[in-house]
Amino acid sequence: MTRIELARKGIVTDELKVVAASEDLSAEQLTEDLAVGVSVIPINRNHPIKPIGIGRNMRTKINANIGTSKDRISVEEEMEKLAVLVKYGADAVMDLSTGGPIRELRRIMLEKSPVAVGTVPIYEAAVRTAAQKGAIAKMTADDLFAVIEEHAADGVDFITAHAGLTIKAIERLKNEGRILDVVSRGGSFLVEWIIYNEKENPLYEQFDRLCDIAYRYDMTLSLGDGMRPGCLSDATDRTQLEELLTLGELRDRAMERGVQVIIEGPGHVPLNQVELNVKIEKEICKGAPFYVLGPLVTDIGMGYDHITAAIGGAVAGAAGADFLCYVTPSEHIRLPTMEDVKEGVIVSKLAAHAADIAKGIKGAMDVDIRMAKARKALDWNGQIALSLNPEKVREWRAEVPPTESDVCSMCGEFCAIRTVERALKKGDG
Repeated sequence: MTRIELARKGIVTDELKVVAASEDLSAEQLTEDLAVGVSVIPINRNHPIKPIGIGRNMRTKINANIGTSKDRISVEEEMEKLAVLVKYGADAVMDLSTGGPIRELRRIMLEKSPVAVGTVPIYEAAVRTAAQKGAIAKMTADDLFAVIEEHAADGVDFITAHAGLTIKAIERLKNEGRILDVVSRGGSFLVEWIIYNEKENPLYEQFDRLCDIAYRYDMTLSLGDGMRPGCLSDATDRTQLEELLTLGELRDRAMERGVQVIIEGPGHVPLNQVELNVKIEKEICKGAPFYVLGPLVTDIGMGYDHITAAIGGAVAGAAGADFLCYVTPSEHIRLPTMEDVKEGVIVSKLAAHAADIAKGIKGAMDVDIRMAKARKALDWNGQIALSLNPEKVREWRAEVPPTESDVCSMCGEFCAIRTVERALKKGDG
């Protein structure tokens, strides 16, 4: 039985108890949430890791993307990135490789990763088809599903499947007048395939086949938004919503078959539309966990898109988004370096934490209270330990050391905290 089927029978598994305890929830409540699909525990039967939960009343989780391309292939480097993203607190990692020994990299990542691993199987299917047959359009449905089966059998915990991108959605796109038609890589592969073959998307047409694979391995389906907006001008348009409506229907079908589902979301969205996008998804998809890329709240952040995404992510999380995909400073420019991965994870963690405070997640404020007390006590070791990047704080403090050890070099002897504390003590005397 899958986790959904167990939950519907009221069976509380050991892994569910672990998640409930880590989230300070009752096992009974989490069981109910799994049963109705407002929460998921994305773990493949073949990938034994500490379980995490994504969904209602739980901490906002973050994912970090890594992976090779044709222009840069180094399994060792990607494993170093994996170690970095785990160190700085990512809850999941997605392998988006399109170059080199893709399956070998995935298997090594699954072996080494202590966190949930996700993939986008159509990437590998497209790369294989282009190499073997000369064009992505020559891929068959069997080619695609064979790769999906491989990912599931290898132990992948969740996969992105752009099953909502249909012929109807493409017709809508043609009439929409978007500036950027499709920016999703997986979505673009499917648009090309559908148009050249004049056939329906196999992930949509054979959705039951996709569910069968996911069911066998208890693998979570992350239903991708191939029509996500790639710029602010295209946000929340009919093309995006057309696909979302389809994803809502597919979510219901997957749930009926006992398969856990996450819904993916935009993308580039103006700040004033972020909350709206979350609420629309929650309504259409019956509260299914929402996984957002950012969202990026401006199009001009090249080199700083980790910040534009963190702004959108904090607002989305506060509105009810459950899972944030990090964005690195090098988004739209190049493959991320180790430093890019670290910065992307840290700012995404900050966005998720800010969202959890706004949502009133139990215990979310505890670390902030500890930090405030450490600042009050001028306890620098305590402040450094509580920061998300202790090495950076320690390094910066050492660069311009204060003349007095209990203050910073910006305020020095005029430290507001110390000045007021002395004054209040004198007043009490």
